[in-house]
Formats: sequence, C-alpha cells, structure tokens
Amino acid sequence: MANILAIVGRPNVGKSTLFNRLTGQRAAIVEETSGVTRDRHYGQSDWNGKRFSVVDTGGYVIGSDDIFEEEIRKQVDLAMQEADVILMVVDAREGLTALDEDVANILRRSPKKVFVAVNKVDIPKNVHEIAEFYSMGLDQLFPVSAINGGGTGELLDEIVKHFQDIPDDNLDDLPRFAVIGRPNVGKSSFINALLGDDRNIVTDIPGTTRDAVNTRYNSFGFDFYLVDTAGLRRKSRVHENIEFYSVMRSIR
Repeated sequence: MANILAIVGRPNVGKSTLFNRLTGQRAAIVEETSGVTRDRHYGQSDWNGKRFSVVDTGGYVIGSDDIFEEEIRKQVDLAMQEADVILMVVDAREGLTALDEDVANILRRSPKKVFVAVNKVDIPKNVHEIAEFYSMGLDQLFPVSAINGGGTGELLDEIVKHFQDIPDDNLDDLPRFAVIGRPNVGKSSFINALLGDDRNIVTDIPGTTRDAVNTRYNSFGFDFYLVDTAGLRRKSRVHENIEFYSVMRSIR
C-alpha cells in the first residue's frame, strides 16, 4: 500500500509551490493566475525515512458551472479518495474566505487525517495570522512558507507519523513514454483509454492540458510511465505565459 498525501484547497493559495517544495522539484507550473493546475500531478518525497507520494490538485471551486472547474472538482475528489492523508492549503495574507470554509466543510466529513498548511507566513513574526483559521474546525494547523520552506519540516514531522514503512520500488527508474501532438487531437483521451480511468481532464477546448502529467501503467506485464503533454503549436502562435511554460514542459 502506497503512502499518499493529497494537497487540496481553493485556487491560488500556493498548492503547486508547496508541492514543488515537498518533492524537491519544479514539476508543477506556478503562476500568479488562478486555475493554472487542472489535472492531478504526482511526485515523490522522503522524510524521516518514510517515502510517500504527493498529489498536487487544481483549485477547488464549489457551485461553478465552468467546465474546467467542474472537471477539476472531479480530479480533486479522486485525489482525496485515494489519499491516506489530506493537506489543505490556505492563504495567510488573504485570510479566511467563504471558499476556504466550503472546502473545510467537506474535509471535516472525511475519515482521512487532515492537516492545514497556512501558507505565505514568510517571516516568523507573522505566525499570529493563523489564528482565524482555527474557526474552520480543523485543529492540525501549521504556519508555512512554500517559497522559503519555513515550517515545512514541522509539518512533515507530523504527516509522516500517519504513513507506513514501505519498501522503495525504485519507480524513478521506470521508462517514460510521452504522448505528443498538436492541441485537441485526443492525447488525454488516448491515455485515459489505455488506463481505463478518467486520469486526465478531457474537453473539446484546445489547451485543456497545461502541464506534463505522469501516470504509471502497470498491466499485461508492462510497467512504465505515460506522460500526457500540452498541445504543441508553432512559437509564433504562443502568446500566453502559461502556454509557453506548457509547451516547454512538453518539449522536455
């Protein structure tokens, strides 16, 4: 059984930055714009001898009829279902919002262990900013700074207490096969069909996939990673920062 930590929360609170910090990589695209992350992103981490998977998710928005936000909600729900521990991220600078409370209401009903990372507490003297978040009814709160790593050690000390000792599978050595092509030709649908699962968000809108998404395929005697990628276009047609980063990830 794998140890899985799912990172959830409303949009633009720093989930992807914290994911990159915990995994020691820059695997997730980080932008000031909300809604950058859509699919689930997986990374590996090791703390106090405990190896575990970290899942980055898109921003959770309730009551929206936006097609992307609806699909993101499904991906977040799947991440929470498979997780052993859930880490909710909130923004100390913006303070408690109604959407934070909506997410907390869902997590209070979860049988999983839940921690709260109060992000953007970048200097120790601002630690008092976490107090209002206790009203969410989730008592395991930790002030952290995803940017400089402050407080993440104390947070991980508590999280890994809920993980099992499992052998190292050396999954980093598995081969990776990238599925590439221009936008909207069905790359994500193709991978979902191979996996028999709604692993990647699929819509009729070009540019749905923004980041390179790694998924393990382990069937019929085969064991490797499938990498879903953003659609490739000519540089002259790439105008937004997010699309530029997406294309660069696909090329890499």
